[in-house]
Amino acid sequence: MAPPCGGKGNVPEPITVCRVPASQPRAGSRARSLAEDVRGRSDAQLRALISRRPDLARPAPADLTSLAARASTRASVQRALDGLDRGGLQVLEALVVAGDPVDTDLAASLLGLGPRVLLRHVEPLWERALVWRGVDGWHVVRTVTDVMGHYPAGLGPSLADQRGALPEELATPEALARILDEAPPDARAVLDRLAWGPPIGVLSPSGPMSFAGRWLLTHHLLTAMTSDQVCLPREVALHLRGGRLHRDLALEPAPLSTTTHTAASVDAAAGGQASDLLGLVDELAADWGPRPPRVLRAGGLSVRDLRRVGSTLDVDPDRAAFLVEAAFAAGLVADDGALEPVWAPTPAYDEWQQRPSAERWVQLATAWLATGRAPHLVGGQSAGGGTVNALSSDVLWPMCRQLRWDVLRELAALPVGEAPDRASLTARIGWRRPLRTPANVDAVVAAVLREAEWLGVTGRGALGAAGRALVAGDDDAAAAAMAGDLPAPVEHVLLQADLTAVAPGRLEGRLAQFMRMVADVESRGGATVHRFSAGSVRRALDAGWTSAQVLSMLEDSSTTPVPQPLAYLVGDVARRHGQTRVGSASTYVRSDDEAVLDTMVAERALAPLQLRRIAPTVLVSPVDSVTVLEMLRDNGFAPVAETMDGGVVVPPTSHHRTPARRQPATPTAVQQVDDELADALVSALRAGEESADFERARQDRQPGGRGPLPSTDPTVTLALLREAAVERDGVWIGYADAEGRATRILFYPRRIEGGRAYGTVEGSNVERAFSIHRVTGAAPA
Repeated sequence: MAPPCGGKGNVPEPITVCRVPASQPRAGSRARSLAEDVRGRSDAQLRALISRRPDLARPAPADLTSLAARASTRASVQRALDGLDRGGLQVLEALVVAGDPVDTDLAASLLGLGPRVLLRHVEPLWERALVWRGVDGWHVVRTVTDVMGHYPAGLGPSLADQRGALPEELATPEALARILDEAPPDARAVLDRLAWGPPIGVLSPSGPMSFAGRWLLTHHLLTAMTSDQVCLPREVALHLRGGRLHRDLALEPAPLSTTTHTAASVDAAAGGQASDLLGLVDELAADWGPRPPRVLRAGGLSVRDLRRVGSTLDVDPDRAAFLVEAAFAAGLVADDGALEPVWAPTPAYDEWQQRPSAERWVQLATAWLATGRAPHLVGGQSAGGGTVNALSSDVLWPMCRQLRWDVLRELAALPVGEAPDRASLTARIGWRRPLRTPANVDAVVAAVLREAEWLGVTGRGALGAAGRALVAGDDDAAAAAMAGDLPAPVEHVLLQADLTAVAPGRLEGRLAQFMRMVADVESRGGATVHRFSAGSVRRALDAGWTSAQVLSMLEDSSTTPVPQPLAYLVGDVARRHGQTRVGSASTYVRSDDEAVLDTMVAERALAPLQLRRIAPTVLVSPVDSVTVLEMLRDNGFAPVAETMDGGVVVPPTSHHRTPARRQPATPTAVQQVDDELADALVSALRAGEESADFERARQDRQPGGRGPLPSTDPTVTLALLREAAVERDGVWIGYADAEGRATRILFYPRRIEGGRAYGTVEGSNVERAFSIHRVTGAAPA
């Protein structure tokens, strides 16, 4: 590839002429290949490589040659490029465009940098083994060029490379400038459209721009790819760009716009949100225990049941979806796996409920950080065109986990109390991972910030002390910090005459359970308002409490006397409670009040019960007693179940619990390599390399140096075959026949495709095909 030529002084001209790239290798080790470069690195440099590209460590390569081969595989290179920020990617694109070996002066000019500054930006790429230092200068790993595609930085192929030399009218910057000045307006518009990429365009021979297209093709400013497809040559594009590779150079991220809050206010806000979260999860479990919603046939929670969650907990649909997904991620609710499955709390919830509040919060927060599910997708459109249901497989989106961590790490890098502006934070996330940033990144960042606030990881938009510890991976410190941030629990309520009770803080333990049973939450905030009603009081009576016990508990728990209206309500509900007794006949219904039974028999809504009077005070039904109880209560009656001896049946206090079930495995990101593992791996690689050197020396000492090849890593074998095919070099291979006997062959590969290597062997010009899975080992010839 012929790079653009430099001009006078330190500012090169922006057009290609026929100058050979200048080689300016860095002082230090020099290598002839990436493998040799890797073998020449120090232990510290190898640890840095493994830390920056952790996929190279699993499974552990046998030696340094295997490590280098794995680092040059397409999958690993793609993962490494995905991890580059925009600045690193732009520098790498400049190195690719600047030839092989890299002309560092040219690469620097394309970026508008001095050569020394460029080398500082190349160093991180070398640490990641995306480039290597050779005897003739810097080289970009060949797979990097392949992964980047045919148009790095939006540039098309070089016209000089295609033709062998530039046309005379394009041979100098002045000549190119004259031709561009003479270009018709339409032709110049086409060039401007393609200048910053992509360089491919379609010009119909009979379209309105046909004259402009013919003019550009005649003057070599475009090259024809097909009858109607054209390409802008690299030399012309660089001239139109003014000699710069990128429209906007972004080697460093733009600063974040932030708002400052005091640390105390942030922690207080985070603690309040965490307290609300714990209470809401308890209420969710209390609702789903006795009334578990069914699992949809396709999996997930129905829209109606999610709406019921929002209504019961008094939260909007987005927060309701977040709550059920957070509880699911933490293993607190699950599909019970029955023949007609339902969503219900798990036994783990009962254990979780008994733990200290701060530890309960840590379990929820760490589950949210680790999950590959994206609650903000609930309610949107699925890939199949339907609605995304909570707890369904459509919520699974593994990329959200990395984006979640990216957002939180940006927050953790800010000073304490600093809350970033969402727009600038979104831009920063886009800069961090340009190849992995989704098109809807703004919505994703907004969702992460919203969920972090609901969770109590942040407060007022800034990371709290507990959130910082969580991001740092110190769960114990996070629990300790949150223990100090959570509002102190209160052990009393304030009963009011309007049938409400105000909890001036967070309720815990027996009082919290009692208030959830005997009243409904009406509003939340700094204080929680509970509303008493006939239905809520009846819940307590149905659970086996007497009116006297309810009033006694209220008196003991309130700092104010029990208001008369509340006492009347409890007494009135208690008087009516149990007037009707239900048993089995299949099921019988009895009451001393014959008028009540008359009403039941006449009630059309109760027709499915097929009630039949067998005595003035007794009805019977073929329907089971549980259904009879539910339908009578739904229609305004207040029956209770009774035993055979007439005693009131008190339902068990424990609610439905689903057996512990393993959640479906979420695809995980590559696990990071810690210092201890990196040290152990480097030691093993050194030992493996010494063993490989010894084996090669042993083979060289054999007569003719043509002993059997040692077994090599398949990744190494494939990399050597591909490199030999590109370089047109020979390679020694061991090839196993159908009976398993290995033969040493000097092979000249020409192409690798379909699981086979095609080429010639020593002493023959006939092309042969070797199945790659039968190649036992390989080594450069």
